[in-house]
Amino acid sequence: MTADQRLQGMGHRMGRLTTHVLDTAAGRPAAGLTVELYRIGEDDKPLVAARTNADGRLDRPLLEGPALTAGVYELRFHAGDYLRRTAPAAEPPFLDVVPVRFGVAAPEEHYHVPLLLSPYGYSTYRGS
Repeated sequence: MTADQRLQGMGHRMGRLTTHVLDTAAGRPAAGLTVELYRIGEDDKPLVAARTNADGRLDRPLLEGPALTAGVYELRFHAGDYLRRTAPAAEPPFLDVVPVRFGVAAPEEHYHVPLLLSPYGYSTYRGS
């Protein structure tokens, strides 16, 4: 049993922040898309930078446990680079870096912030 499982069994929940990206135009996960996470109000350096895997997900949570604190965060999805590789169209592409700013009020919870992406639009929501 891991330390996280022991804490959860004692009533302590370990929060985490996750994301995934789906390419809705192609009907598949968006593999190889760079994602950066920033905390608003801190220096303009990403807390985390990662690339999506073949399932359009990251290999680990962006933040988890005590690293996830209440506050305002921003995910920056580097859609332009991905779209240039997978759906070449006009240059420059309509979408480039897609910022999604959101608040974390209960850091002990799971925050899942997916991006549904196409060359000319996107959508996001708080998932589970």
